[in-house]
Amino acid sequence: MRQIDKLIDVDIKLPLGHFVLDVTFASDCRSIALFGPSGSGKTSLANVMAGLLTPQSGHICINGTILFDREAGINLTPQQRGIGYVFQDNRLFPHMTIKANLVYGLKWAIQNQQGPTFDDIVALLDIGHLLQRTPATLSGGERQRVAIGRALLMRPRIVLLDEPLASLDHERKAEIIHYLLKIRQASLAASLAPMITISHAPDEVNRLADEVVMMTDGSVKGVMRTPL
Repeated sequence: MRQIDKLIDVDIKLPLGHFVLDVTFASDCRSIALFGPSGSGKTSLANVMAGLLTPQSGHICINGTILFDREAGINLTPQQRGIGYVFQDNRLFPHMTIKANLVYGLKWAIQNQQGPTFDDIVALLDIGHLLQRTPATLSGGERQRVAIGRALLMRPRIVLLDEPLASLDHERKAEIIHYLLKIRQASLAASLAPMITISHAPDEVNRLADEVVMMTDGSVKGVMRTPL
């Protein structure tokens, strides 16, 4: 069995047509950014980690659990991986109340996994006044906060945030950054899961991440720590 000595250990290769995703990095940081231009493979890598794409070779170990290991024949399903994935378009259920959307995250929580309660997340993200509303009545920033809350309520091994600020105006971006910084602080205190933020904006990754994995053309070109 593979020895796990890092919080995150990724070494995978996946041909995607003429594009080859060939990524290797390992880290003990609890807040990481995947940084690079559009088309560099950031979202493809997130999809591989989440189990939505299957690598041709390699392994993925996160937070003490082997999610994928081609040689060992391990390939956990997306449901088994315990990854909270926040998509760019938030993907809330339009016919459900905000409370029901959040509770849906609890249904996918890893059994016996310690983590925040419903009330903890509602308070952290200041969304208590939204619980009886539906997604269509919320602002873009409010919808993103709910999507983040739903992911955290899965009590995941890790949270993936795919360009969480991309579709927001300046005011809403500032709003979400405020809450992401709160989540980062809680993660550093180990009361919330580690998080990986995907972004192509240098100012965002410098504020949100402790370590930045720089990607170009499907591979890692370098890893750097952000200024304190």
